[in-house]
Amino acid sequence: MASCSEESAAATEEEPTETPASQKREARLRKFRELHFKRNEARKLNHQEVVEEDKRLKLPANWEAKKARLEWELTEDEKKKECAARGEDYDRVKLLEITADDAERWERKKKKKNPDTGFAGYAEAQFRQYQRLTKQIRPDLEGYEKQREECGEDFHPTSNSLIHGTHVPTKEGVDRMVEDVEKQIEKRAKYSRRRAYNDDADIDYINERNAKFNKKAERFYGKYTAEIKQNLERGTAV
Repeated sequence: MASCSEESAAATEEEPTETPASQKREARLRKFRELHFKRNEARKLNHQEVVEEDKRLKLPANWEAKKARLEWELTEDEKKKECAARGEDYDRVKLLEITADDAERWERKKKKKNPDTGFAGYAEAQFRQYQRLTKQIRPDLEGYEKQREECGEDFHPTSNSLIHGTHVPTKEGVDRMVEDVEKQIEKRAKYSRRRAYNDDADIDYINERNAKFNKKAERFYGKYTAEIKQNLERGTAV
């Protein structure tokens, strides 16, 4: 009986010593599994970020601005279609949504960005016209894709490609070009009016080109040569 009691007492003494050790081991294993899971999750997220960063680096420098611009244009087109379906003028509807402060700020920005310096030369006038015409261009993406499918490899021609003269413009494109040319002619006619002829003016030229030269010379040097001209006129009159 004494030996049995001693064995049971020894067993009871060993149980409390083994239980805390096993609990600590389980806690450590659980924490190790959590750390391992977090490490794998962080590795996966880092890989995703690296892939996204590589995509961003391969995009053009102004991709975000282009994307925002395209989204704005799509929104504007949808609003125009909605106004056309309701029979409303889109410009009037848009102006109703603009506050006076925004309109004044945009006007100041517009003047600062593209100030009208007037006519300075034919090269500057031609460049301003080029900028104005290029801003009016709206690319036809559907037509672009259709033409790309039709041309195939010749869409990007090389020295061996024979596609010159095969392109036929659409009727809508020709109509747009004719309308734009007519607008340019109409606008040019307002500024290219013929000056009125004065019958009482002195005839000091031999042809039209000489008359323009004399007017230009009079404009620049008339105040310096006025006295000489008067003396010559008085001398011929006497």
